[in-house]
Amino acid sequence: MSNRLLTGLLMASSILGSAGIALAQDKTLTIESWRNDDLAIWQEKLIPAFEKANPGIKVTFSPSAPTEYNAALNAKLDAGSAGDLITCRPFDASLELFKKGHLADLTSLKGMENFSDVAKSAWQTDDGKASFCVPMASVIHGFIYNKDAFEKLGIAVPATEDEFFAALDKIKADGTYIPMAMGTKDLWEAATMGYQNIGPNYWKGEEGRLALIKGDQKLTDADWVAPYATLAKWKPYLGDGFEAQTYPDSQNLFTLGRAAIYPAGSWEIATFNTQAQFKMGAFPPPVRKAGDTCYISDHNDIGIGLNPKSANAEAAKTFLTWVASPEFASIYANALPGFFSLNSAAVKMEDPLAQEFVSWREKCKPTIRSTYQVLSRGTPNLENETWVKSANVINGTETPEAASAELQKGLDSWYKPAK
Repeated sequence: MSNRLLTGLLMASSILGSAGIALAQDKTLTIESWRNDDLAIWQEKLIPAFEKANPGIKVTFSPSAPTEYNAALNAKLDAGSAGDLITCRPFDASLELFKKGHLADLTSLKGMENFSDVAKSAWQTDDGKASFCVPMASVIHGFIYNKDAFEKLGIAVPATEDEFFAALDKIKADGTYIPMAMGTKDLWEAATMGYQNIGPNYWKGEEGRLALIKGDQKLTDADWVAPYATLAKWKPYLGDGFEAQTYPDSQNLFTLGRAAIYPAGSWEIATFNTQAQFKMGAFPPPVRKAGDTCYISDHNDIGIGLNPKSANAEAAKTFLTWVASPEFASIYANALPGFFSLNSAAVKMEDPLAQEFVSWREKCKPTIRSTYQVLSRGTPNLENETWVKSANVINGTETPEAASAELQKGLDSWYKPAK
């Protein structure tokens, strides 16, 4: 064998050996998720951006059907076959996983300093001392309106409750549009887009929510009854037969241009953009009177955590630190308009309606839905009971005072605030 050939073979062997070592060092991370609707966003935008910046770490997004996720994930975790990264639902479901040792403590993870206490609250222990998921996105409540209808009727965007009801009166008097598209048949719509939408302006957001958990306030206090009194005034503006109107009915009434205002969650943005043939705008829940501080429900929706049994924990932490970065926040929020970054770094939204929603963070104080943390762990479940009472109040079958008293009675039957 010639020296030249021998040298060539040795070089080839060395190169192949190096490639083999590099391949052996590659880590592959698997993400468990219920969000099968955003598979393309992960595959086409998020994962390529991460892998480009982190050669040697590969990522696979492996979603389950939303209705099957909890059961499937728990089965995998119990069997030791779950992925490295666990997409986290907010509050109690993820807290239970942490208590069982299925989510790692991420309190000291680099990047967690980029999130406020409110942002982290859905994935923390009750005492706030341990965080176990990186916050990814929230949804914001407010009102989406038909700009063409407002311009046609000469209505200015309302900032106060008096202006809001004056606008509804003007729309109703004209008769062209149903003033507001919301039904009560599905129950949750009345609570989520009604009570939890306007309520924070009454109970002062986090101040009232935390006071309720501590037992310093009750649902029978004036600031918790008053939003129901306001909801009761919505009834004349919801159109004929709203009691039998489902959530999809409400969506269709608005996107077909038959209603002027839609009490909304920001998750509607992408769908409405494809269906509505008119210009849309949005405004935050009107304050009670001019000069009041405004509050918005900026509700934590999705996070991501680490499986403690992952064989690739360090690579997974690298990925989670990237999820906590402004780069991830910008890509994710713009790929899914209406699901807003919880990162403290401001994210400029490309979608104008989404940008309108997220701009409220600059002038209003954020809070989360009052029933979601701690207060819905027992029976009767406060969240589900709030659906029923909100619908009853709007339908006029129960007074605000009676509804609030029943809710507090149910809560008192099982919940004893820690003192």
